[in-house]
Amino acid sequence: MRVAMLTSGGDAPGMNAAIRAATVVALALGHEPVGVRHGYRGLVDGELAPLELADVSDALRRGGTLLQSARCPEFHDAEVRQQARTVLTEHEVDGLIVIGGNGSLTGASYMSDPAEAGEWPVQVMGIPASIDNDIALTSLSIGVDTAMNTIVEACDKIADTASAHDRVFVVEVMGRDCGYLAMTSAIASGADMVLFPEADRSEAELVGAVADSVLAVRKRGGVQKVIAIKAEGIETPSERLKELVDAELAERSGGTAVPIETRVTVLGHVVRGGRPSAFDRLLGSRMGNVAVRALADGAHRQMVAWQPPVDAGDLGVRSEHDPYCHLMPLDVALEATRQLLDGQSPLARWRSTIFDDLQDVFLL
Repeated sequence: MRVAMLTSGGDAPGMNAAIRAATVVALALGHEPVGVRHGYRGLVDGELAPLELADVSDALRRGGTLLQSARCPEFHDAEVRQQARTVLTEHEVDGLIVIGGNGSLTGASYMSDPAEAGEWPVQVMGIPASIDNDIALTSLSIGVDTAMNTIVEACDKIADTASAHDRVFVVEVMGRDCGYLAMTSAIASGADMVLFPEADRSEAELVGAVADSVLAVRKRGGVQKVIAIKAEGIETPSERLKELVDAELAERSGGTAVPIETRVTVLGHVVRGGRPSAFDRLLGSRMGNVAVRALADGAHRQMVAWQPPVDAGDLGVRSEHDPYCHLMPLDVALEATRQLLDGQSPLARWRSTIFDDLQDVFLL
């Protein structure tokens, strides 16, 4: 087989591990790996070239993606997708591995949809890579672990200066549509408060929650630093949130208490970069291995999933090549992702309420 692979959308640490594994396994099985540069845009433009061992030998420890990525809004056009099919056919590609998030996997689904593609013979396989962990039917996507560790490390450092000055820090992390990173890093870093879009709180409720946390810390005495982690998907900008919290605290103290200093730190794209963690290297490697072997077995329009949630186990099949990986129908995974992001799935409903159950713990 000639197996092409591309990375699309936002980069995620561990993508290179998947590329490397897919390349090495393909070569070991006697197949020909091909790299597509710049995602779907490069695919449409014909940026395909063979991948050799030398191309991926140092890839495992590098963040980002050696194949590079690019946005391609034109891929929503059926004529552009047909051009992509033509390019793959002309290059005699038998299988395509798409490594990316929701939009990337949606593009793979549309491009391989029999209703649009007819009897186009190229097999398509998806690998979920998204630091937001917003892909359904997989417990983790490539890049999540590294991003979470980056946030925790940053919060540990911020906590040092916050403790030295008894300050309140609002730390904004990535997570436009999904608050998973904010939730998990809040627990892992010992934060005092977490704000995430799934909770669907009003601006006044957000301000009140942060103020409650600050006053609870002040009440118990000792070091009075407060770390509040906020997902970027919260509509209230961080600077405005700071101003409203300052006003709320001043009002509650009646102007008699020592002013509480608050600061805002936006981690931004720092969260996306860096060398992948050991886990993301393993995750990417195992998913890349399964993807190539599944294509060789004849699989098509599937997504490699890592230990799917219990209630998703009957939707796909366990990989014969890795007991921790499942193959999920691509369209089923995308529909479940839509429900997750719309707050309709059981997992989304659990996420929206779990921190309400823990509110008394945070206020101790």
